[in-house]
Amino acid sequence: MILAFESSCDETAVAILAPPRQLRASLVASQHEIHIPFGGVVPELAARRHMEVIVPLYQDALVEAGITLDDVTGIAATCKPGLIGALLVGLSFAKSLAMGRNLPFIGVNHIEGHLNAVHLEHDDVPYPHLGVVVSGGHTEFYIVKGFADYQLLGATRDDAAGEAFDKVAKLLNLGYPGGPIVDKRAALGNPKAIRFSLPKMSESSKFGIGKYDVSFSGLKTAVALWVKQNDITDQPLSADTINDLVASFQYTAVEILMRSVSQIVTDHNLPAVVVSGGVAANSALRKAMTDWGIQHNVRTYFPSMKLCVDNAAMIAYVGSQYLARGVTSNWDLNATASGAVGILT
Repeated sequence: MILAFESSCDETAVAILAPPRQLRASLVASQHEIHIPFGGVVPELAARRHMEVIVPLYQDALVEAGITLDDVTGIAATCKPGLIGALLVGLSFAKSLAMGRNLPFIGVNHIEGHLNAVHLEHDDVPYPHLGVVVSGGHTEFYIVKGFADYQLLGATRDDAAGEAFDKVAKLLNLGYPGGPIVDKRAALGNPKAIRFSLPKMSESSKFGIGKYDVSFSGLKTAVALWVKQNDITDQPLSADTINDLVASFQYTAVEILMRSVSQIVTDHNLPAVVVSGGVAANSALRKAMTDWGIQHNVRTYFPSMKLCVDNAAMIAYVGSQYLARGVTSNWDLNATASGAVGILT
């Protein structure tokens, strides 16, 4: 029975898993109402909120699972990457519980959690496959050769996909978090009303890869310039125009992702694609990926909506896999803002 904690950003999450896939409890406390006035996550406020809710959330998880701490056989917690203050809350609480009860403990990489979330709901995902992590803080492409065997092939060179959605929503005063709002408004607009160019990528990158990298800063800037040219004082943008604008932005953002996915699958002859992270909940991306998979005879997998966003269930799954292999973390494990690239553990 694995108890797991996730607190890398602005969601406090606790889960209890009976391996391999019996999820006894999975609770998430969101902080959206705290960060809405600022249009983005404020790290100090996020850490303080984690401290306020983690103990009652943990207690509620035990009740929902119908167990006590005596039934827990291992504890896992996110240790990287993320906001240091936020990470420290979940990690410190998990380590204290494990140390006090003399239980095995494992620190889990948040990205590895997303890459493996799909296995909580699907037992037929083939290896190797392309793992695409798209969220507010990450946009990365991995060949997943097996559990704990990941090869980084490409990543964003600037904004993460979810970050671009949030910034466009903020630019248009649509609210926070931007991803779900843009998705909803885009469904009412024409995705081809405004043409935004796909970025041209050079072969060089900070990861030494280049070929499969993506960029969203240019698209974000193009939207800002379009608004500057068209949103004038005596003729503000109408609701229909905004719907067309965000639909066109979303269409282009999905095209940017699909271009790299198509190249990687073709170059490496991969039979399947797994898309995870918060942006994996985007309806346009799910449809584009599914349709492309059918057309090219490539199997596509998405976690359910509750497992796309940050959650502790995926941390519990990864933790259970490592603990079953006898892998544990030292008590001096600390939180790290960035995760190792390519070698996640």
